[in-house]
Amino acid sequence: MVKELTFNLIGGLGLFFFGMKIMTDSLKDAAGEKLKSTLELITRNPVLGLLLGTFITALIQSSSATTVITVGFVNAGLMTLRQAISIILGANIGTTLTAWIVSFFAFFKVTNYALPAIGVGFILNTLGKTQKSKTWGAFILGFGLLFSGLGFIKDSFAPLKSSDAIKNFLVSFGKHPVLGVLAGISITVLFQSSSATIAIVQLMAYSGLIDLNTAIPIILGDNIGTTVTAKLSAIGTNRAARQAANAHSLLNIIGVCYMIIPVYLGLYTKFIEFIVPGPLTRGNIMIHIALAHTVFNTINSVFIFLPLISILEKITVKITPSLKHDIDFPVILEPNLLKTPSVAIRQARILTLNMLKTARNLCSESIKMFIEGHIKDIGQIKKTAEKISKSKDDVVSYLTRLFQNSVNEKEVNEITLIIGISNDVEKIGNCSVEVTGLAALKLEKGLSFSYDAENDIRDIHHLCRKMFEETIKSLETGSLEYTESVSEIKNHFNRLQNILKNKHIDRVNRGICDVNAGILFVDFIDVLNRITEHLKNIADSVVRIHKYDLNL
Repeated sequence: MVKELTFNLIGGLGLFFFGMKIMTDSLKDAAGEKLKSTLELITRNPVLGLLLGTFITALIQSSSATTVITVGFVNAGLMTLRQAISIILGANIGTTLTAWIVSFFAFFKVTNYALPAIGVGFILNTLGKTQKSKTWGAFILGFGLLFSGLGFIKDSFAPLKSSDAIKNFLVSFGKHPVLGVLAGISITVLFQSSSATIAIVQLMAYSGLIDLNTAIPIILGDNIGTTVTAKLSAIGTNRAARQAANAHSLLNIIGVCYMIIPVYLGLYTKFIEFIVPGPLTRGNIMIHIALAHTVFNTINSVFIFLPLISILEKITVKITPSLKHDIDFPVILEPNLLKTPSVAIRQARILTLNMLKTARNLCSESIKMFIEGHIKDIGQIKKTAEKISKSKDDVVSYLTRLFQNSVNEKEVNEITLIIGISNDVEKIGNCSVEVTGLAALKLEKGLSFSYDAENDIRDIHHLCRKMFEETIKSLETGSLEYTESVSEIKNHFNRLQNILKNKHIDRVNRGICDVNAGILFVDFIDVLNRITEHLKNIADSVVRIHKYDLNL
């Protein structure tokens, strides 16, 4: 019997976790754009942050995932501590949806449809022609696996009902709520999933092993245990990110501390029984547990800490010390965001855009150096080009790590194109260094250009600078209006460079310009041509991203 019980429990938990992971990953894919747009929607209004946190967590079925993402946003300098706290408050409410889903187990006998759901989900996920159908196929597959796992877990608890020793041990959690809280913390830390803890508690109650009085303290402990995930994700981050993780722990610990009093007095249990109509039975006890979980988190988040969010923020700042490794500038490529590919890709795109803006400034400085005939800033230009190259390596490494997670076709396409864009930006930086080499050669040999040649250089530089601006706008907005403008400028550049080269050859032939200066002029135009080729490549990549999105 022990062997069968153990195998059922281990196998059931495995199916539950696997099903939950598939559901979570598929919902992350479906909600990816919503997660991506969260930053744009966040305002100083904490209520909006709470609603967003609730909505996103209800979609992806994981408060831990939402909290880790939030910590990542803070670490990347994209969200303030106050905004993060409001999101976390909402995540605590959104995560209670899982308990209501598990309640369907008893209420609607969902396990009868678990196996068909696995079959239908697999077919949709495997044979679906669109990414949307594949995503929802994965969701249905995960749904079936999750409830199949719950069925095995329930079966593993059935033999325990005849053991008085186990019953007495579990009942002690109800008599001594602090023990129940500690048990809830331990189980959640062990499984790294508050959803698993709630599901186990609900199934134990459904099997008759525990009553509502015993279940509620374990639920409270579950809320503390789930904060460990965020604490772990904040290790090695900046102080602001650690503050967000500490705020999560603080609000749940304080919440449990004050709620343990009505739980100990039996008032909280009576309140839950009062809300649910009819007597408490084996058939509806899972509903009572789900409601107890929701009521606690709603009271704690909405009625206690939302009005006190400023105080919680101040306390969190005070109890979070600075560490030696803390940095003063934001870390854009936040590792914790890798679990949500759409958000991680967005951060890589932001960094690539910043690289392109830096390359634009670098190019202007190097051309100015070439025109004015000095090399006083050549060392700084080389250092900046090296920083661009290092950033490119960071982008490539970061995006490559995304392939270890579940990424869809759209994300694979965007990852590939952003890596290509970062390579083009790096080459633009290298071209700028080449221009400084031409400036050094001009100075070393004492070469100079005629008045007309200098005007030609300024004209083609102006065109190159304009192309930079349009390329930056295309990458920043994704608008095809700017990519078309880049193509038009590139065509104009190609025509102009041929005209200018012919004009300069004519000046050399007429003795107006030195032969060596003529060679230098042509070399300079060729380097600028390569820069515009890379800018055109970037704009073409933006077009491909846009067209792929339309074809999905």
